[in-house]
Amino acid sequence: MIASSEPTCRTCGRSLQGVQVSASRRSGTTDELGPDEPEREGSGPGGPDLLAALLDGMDAALCAFDADGVVTHWNREAERILGWSAEEAVGRRGLAGWAVRSADAEEVEGRLLAAMHAPGRQVHEFALLTKDGGRVLVRTQSAVVRGPDGKPTGVYCAFSEVHTQIDLERSIALSEALFEDAGWGVVLVDADLRPAVVNTHAARALGTGRTSVLGRPLGELLSQGVEELESALQHVLAEGAPPAPAEVWVTVRTPEGERRRCWRSGFLRLASPLAEEPVPLGVGWLFQDVTEAKQGEQEASLLRFRAQQLHRASRAAAECEDPAEAATVHLDFALAGFADHALIDRVAGGALADAEAGGPPVRLVRVAATPSGAPGPSKLAGRAGLPVRYAEGHPALQCVERAGALRASAGAVPAEEAREWALARQWPPDAVHALCAVLRSRGRTLGVVTFLRGAGRSAFERSDAMYAEDVAVRIAAALDLAGLSGAR
Repeated sequence: MIASSEPTCRTCGRSLQGVQVSASRRSGTTDELGPDEPEREGSGPGGPDLLAALLDGMDAALCAFDADGVVTHWNREAERILGWSAEEAVGRRGLAGWAVRSADAEEVEGRLLAAMHAPGRQVHEFALLTKDGGRVLVRTQSAVVRGPDGKPTGVYCAFSEVHTQIDLERSIALSEALFEDAGWGVVLVDADLRPAVVNTHAARALGTGRTSVLGRPLGELLSQGVEELESALQHVLAEGAPPAPAEVWVTVRTPEGERRRCWRSGFLRLASPLAEEPVPLGVGWLFQDVTEAKQGEQEASLLRFRAQQLHRASRAAAECEDPAEAATVHLDFALAGFADHALIDRVAGGALADAEAGGPPVRLVRVAATPSGAPGPSKLAGRAGLPVRYAEGHPALQCVERAGALRASAGAVPAEEAREWALARQWPPDAVHALCAVLRSRGRTLGVVTFLRGAGRSAFERSDAMYAEDVAVRIAAALDLAGLSGAR
């Protein structure tokens, strides 16, 4: 197979254009093109034997003709394609009757020998005959061979089967398309797990240029997800490609800041085709950004779960004789996967009408709370009716005054400062994020429910506030019923 624009040696990779050697008519080895001369010794290590080995090691089939059209070269690849051995081919004048049909011989030989008087290489396609009588379509590259005086002394012709050449061209075209026009990222990672080739899409996803990313450790490009990605690459180098794509969450460092992305990735181990045993050259990593789709799936799954929790809580609360106990049932079901702690505080005196807003400071009495130590169901509290010592501006008091949800967070502070922040607000010491939702029923404010998260969770978002408000409506209805029934 022709692997480049001119025939090269498989062993040393050097071009054979201008090499003036031929297969010996005695043994199929090599001697100098042109008139018979004694073999010159000392012309190089191994002399003719080395040159014969180089020719026979070529990936391309090669034959050569002297100025009279006599075959002087015929390597093993030519023998493989056509079936004629060097002993049978070398010394024949032209190709007529054995390698080419007689009717086509004049045209074929004319094209090949015309290379002696043409600049550069000439490319042709025509059919050759195999030893068993078959025909094979080949693509040839022919060029002049010059003597020491610079005059043409013959022609060499490198050829391969057309379908083999087309396969090579398709492979090259595929590689070019992947690295130029592909709609997904393609990265070739070397054995040291550093990018060696990056296409345009991948460079854009990594927030950098195609050349600036080369040779850099992945840790310089990603702030999170590096360990998981490198572990996958190492596995592919050692064990081969996984049976299915993998979804990897990473955080990409970009000039605009860090971005959290999900990449659906496929991996291929790359091995050298020239080695006797597979030698890993690296990993081909193909990925596609599926962040929006994954976030949509997660949000849909979360909404389904929360809807199921609200449904289960309503069915369980309906079986409670005590409406206050029903309020704690709603609280317990809401905590699952949502928060670490929760508190229910009721307005002292029962309820606060909208017309009373702006009056005396609001006081809140603890109604129920989750255990601050080991996990467990919420417990009713505050039978004595003593107000909670909330300082002015406390998030729960602000929630009551605004009659709406409110979020608060300690922020990125040391653990000791976060602990002081929580204790100053009468919350469990491990609380870092808070979400307060007002309890409203029959046009009145009954109190506030507070959900708390620890440092291991993310801060509350707007969607969390909407869910908390749904829970608060159910808790408020239960507390209102408890007040009407005199249960509390």
